[in-house]
Amino acid sequence: MILIGMFDSPFVRRVAVSMDVLGMPFEHRDWSTGRDADRIRAYNPLGRVPTLVLDDEAVLFESSAVLDHLDQTVGAERALLPAAGAERRQALQLIALATGVADKAVTMVYERIFRPEDKRHGPWLARCQTQVEHALAALETHCTARAGHDWLIGERMTQADITLACCCSFAAEAVPFDLSPYPAVQARVARYEALPVLKKFHVAFDAPT
Repeated sequence: MILIGMFDSPFVRRVAVSMDVLGMPFEHRDWSTGRDADRIRAYNPLGRVPTLVLDDEAVLFESSAVLDHLDQTVGAERALLPAAGAERRQALQLIALATGVADKAVTMVYERIFRPEDKRHGPWLARCQTQVEHALAALETHCTARAGHDWLIGERMTQADITLACCCSFAAEAVPFDLSPYPAVQARVARYEALPVLKKFHVAFDAPT
């Protein structure tokens, strides 16, 4: 399989980490959605990442679709998203909060990079900031409740843990967004980021051009 996209994207990174956790080797194409847009569009008409080229040359894109395929491939016992019930609902909610943080962080980064300072839309940036703050507050509540547990759900790593680390680290590095008002989130993310599988795919944020 071939994974297309740079690891400073939280969405590419969460796919790479998940594939490594599941023991699924892949080739990596370190392509930028800016300078390599034409090459990416040869596989994904949107020119977005992550894009995953399967061994049979079928192509998947959007991290949620890619991760769903990975879980189906390994089966319910090994899948990183709980199969059903309250744990699945909780995992999906946590993932939605964390990816929401990353989505809004991307918007804030693009506003800063691509719009001249005197043209930036202050109310829009403030709105994004508020959305990130409320999402982090909700994640803080859950992380605080799970303070005595290694993982956010159950007794093993799930996609909620991977996504929390990738998305919150991105927001902290790229915006940069201060996580210190959310100490339980900050501590958990730091602990996850110290794991070899997370360190393996960490790349410092490189502002798009």
